[in-house]
Amino acid sequence: MPSGAAAAAKINLTLHICGKRADGYHLLDSLVVFAGVGDLISVAPADELSLAITGPFGAALQAEPDNLVLRAARLLAATHKVTKGAVLTLEKHLPVASGIGGGSADAAATLRACGELWNVDPRALSDAEIAAKLGADVPVCLHGKPAFMSGIGEIIDAAPRLPATWMVLVNPGVPLSTKTVFGALAGRFHAPMTRTDFAGLDTAMALAQVLKAYGNSLMAPAREQLPVIGSVLALIEATPGCLLARLSGSGPTCFGLYASAAQANAAAKHIKSVQNAWWTAAAPVLP
Repeated sequence: MPSGAAAAAKINLTLHICGKRADGYHLLDSLVVFAGVGDLISVAPADELSLAITGPFGAALQAEPDNLVLRAARLLAATHKVTKGAVLTLEKHLPVASGIGGGSADAAATLRACGELWNVDPRALSDAEIAAKLGADVPVCLHGKPAFMSGIGEIIDAAPRLPATWMVLVNPGVPLSTKTVFGALAGRFHAPMTRTDFAGLDTAMALAQVLKAYGNSLMAPAREQLPVIGSVLALIEATPGCLLARLSGSGPTCFGLYASAAQANAAAKHIKSVQNAWWTAAAPVLP
């Protein structure tokens, strides 16, 4: 029987780019959470590795010669000297190149699902090795809990317990390359966060107030590359109950925070009525 693993959307509540290493990697400091919406990885036993891609956004990945899902499975197999294969199915519900870690979440879910199938531990791979070989966002997606992410993504520290919060995710349907956004950053770095500011928060409003003291270093370069991001943020901010609207990652997906599921669902319904072509989803912030 096939088994599987969820690949929840990764949201950067904050993202400070703090500098750049000599090897070209950027140093970051980010508070990451996961939303109750995402892709699904299914695996079944086989002699060889293969991948099928389905779902609403599956067509956008069909032309990729070497999907990150396959790379993750190969890395896990090589680490544990696994000689068996697997039939992998990626059910793609998240927009591609959208700043919410879809590919990274898919890779992390693949490590978990193949680990269960092959009876091996994906955490035998160090976070540093995963970051270097699969991408900076994959380690935090493998941890799968609210966390502070630093270094180039390989340093993961558990975040304090955050209050119950809901969000609306909105993507205008135009892919935005992470490489392009970082290329336009032009040294606009920010200092690391004061992490103790996030301790003891008991309401979504309190969380939003703390978040307003921080930001996303990639917001300005992303908006320069894709001005429609400004329209997305304005539409989210105008919905009743919105506590904060911000770009996630390198974009173009933006999010709004809300204190209740009813507010988030109503906001998503309104945004969809105004911009039916935009991908919109309401979801809880996962604990």
